Amino acid sequence: MSAQAGAAQANEDESHKYWGKAEQQFKHKPASQFFDPCQEFADRSIKCMRRNAGDRDMCTDYFQAYRDCKKAWMTQRKEASR
Repeated sequence: MSAQAGAAQANEDESHKYWGKAEQQFKHKPASQFFDPCQEFADRSIKCMRRNAGDRDMCTDYFQAYRDCKKAWMTQRKEASR
């Protein structure tokens, strides 16, 4: 196994562990409680905006990370409901 393939497998395992933890929190929350596994990414993007006086161009990486997280979470939820 090449180093790159090993790193990809480790990244996939870490991702599964993260979404598994988020899924457990989602399943065991009260019905009236809102749960967003991507809240950390949202907080980071807001902090970036504050740090850079509202300059969106400085925070594009943070926004993309949040969008990627949301997309992955929604994909995970769709697959889990099948």
